[in-house]
Amino acid sequence: MTPAAGPSAPHVLAVDLGTSGCKAALVSARGHVVAWEFESVDTLLFPNGGAEQDPQAWWAAFLKVAQRLIGRGVVAPRDIVAICCSTQGECTVPVDGDGRALMNAVLWMDSRGAKHLKTITAGVITVAGYHPLRLWRWIRLSGGAPSLSGKDPAAHMLYIKQERPDVYARTYKFLNALDYLNLRLTGRCVATYDSILTSWVTDNRDPSNVHYSGALRRGCGVTPDKFPEIVKCTEVIGRLQPEVATQLGLDRKVAVVAGAIDNTAAAIGSGAVRDYETHLYIGTSSWLAAHVPFKKTDMASALASVPCAVPGRYLLTALQTTAGGNLTFLRDKILYHQDELLQEAALPDVYQLMDQIAARTPAGSNGVLYAPWIYGERAPVEDSAARAAIFNLSLENSRADIIRAVLEGVALNTRWLLQPFEKFLGRSVDYINIVGGGANSSIWCQIFADALQRPIRQVKDPIQANVRGAAFIAAVGLGLVSYAEVPGCTEFQRDYQPTVAHRGVYDTNFRELVTFYRQNKAIYRRLNAGRRRLG
Repeated sequence: MTPAAGPSAPHVLAVDLGTSGCKAALVSARGHVVAWEFESVDTLLFPNGGAEQDPQAWWAAFLKVAQRLIGRGVVAPRDIVAICCSTQGECTVPVDGDGRALMNAVLWMDSRGAKHLKTITAGVITVAGYHPLRLWRWIRLSGGAPSLSGKDPAAHMLYIKQERPDVYARTYKFLNALDYLNLRLTGRCVATYDSILTSWVTDNRDPSNVHYSGALRRGCGVTPDKFPEIVKCTEVIGRLQPEVATQLGLDRKVAVVAGAIDNTAAAIGSGAVRDYETHLYIGTSSWLAAHVPFKKTDMASALASVPCAVPGRYLLTALQTTAGGNLTFLRDKILYHQDELLQEAALPDVYQLMDQIAARTPAGSNGVLYAPWIYGERAPVEDSAARAAIFNLSLENSRADIIRAVLEGVALNTRWLLQPFEKFLGRSVDYINIVGGGANSSIWCQIFADALQRPIRQVKDPIQANVRGAAFIAAVGLGLVSYAEVPGCTEFQRDYQPTVAHRGVYDTNFRELVTFYRQNKAIYRRLNAGRRRLG
């Protein structure tokens, strides 16, 4: 057991800015979460594939949660020695020379820049949609290439350049969500090794010295001086700006450590720090990830090992676009949609009730299968046109079957990810540490164990993985702990072993899910290409 921190121990104000909102926590240098607060942030979705959030709403949410948290007095302000952020990745915020956001942030879900990518990716001859020479250069230097789905900053910046030229002309720097928070905290424009990654302009061949590539910047279609300085995740980038320190009631000497995007921080907070140890994060999106000692790319499965927070190491991440987001959709758009059918004045704890219903529904959901691609997919197939589906539904089924099928669909899609993931590692995964809000669900943890046929280790307080990871990154940056100590600071709530009796049904349903995609992908393209044109 990790002992609770004493009253005078150094603590980190750790921030987790996700798609759903901003969390702040007070965390000891050894990962003990003393208290936390949360404030939601609205997302704007547009029919043409757009997804945006207001950067000022991020900052306002941060101030609210930090002020409430510090005001509770559970840790003396003098014992808060650092602030460190973990945020959603692959966002794009153009700021002017005074650090003001010039428009809403373009989110990781936004695909409006896809049509503009051809200016930097295409050629007379193409391989998988890329000019061969350009693709070779990206993979050799960075380990990956701009996503043809348009859902990363490489495309976001081109979208702004082509469709918001007024904004582009006034842009001093393009920042990620992490970089923007750090700018507001310190007044300094920097990017971290991981936040700059999906701009696809860096040379990542030495994981301890990530730097801009002249060739990649010249070919990205964006003016080179619009990119910020690059720093390590553990670097102290400055001290709190005086007005921020005053607003929070903290000393101006509080260090701001650069931090990391969510999958990098979660990898640390999950305790899976040693080579090849794997974690599964279940939030709005989900991913499998593991630290590895090598740079490698698998274009066929959209996998690559990329720079991270651990010195000398890369992080392999296999991303599923929407995981818990499927449950949010089920709750908000189907079960408790705000229309004439909704009678309740207030929603109950719907997720807890769904867990109870799923737990009493047999494995295999009485034949109902769910495809979880509700906002397209990234890996193991990259297909922005794919959409969710409930299939094999009959009059004999109930909503209990649908609820469990949604949980199983996400787990089976993760099994699809696991195959190329293990091939990339060159070994089987012995067990998986599970974190994120979805990991609070015992029945979902068991479903993952059964569908993946791997033991699942439920990290204690799994929803706190990102803030713990941010706190560990800050503590390492300040010399309070080492990464080698992190696994010993990680506690687990429960281990879930695969249920032998369920293997047959999940083997069958997995094969059918993959077959369903392959047989329907052309239909998805026809239907959703038309919808994008109308948007």
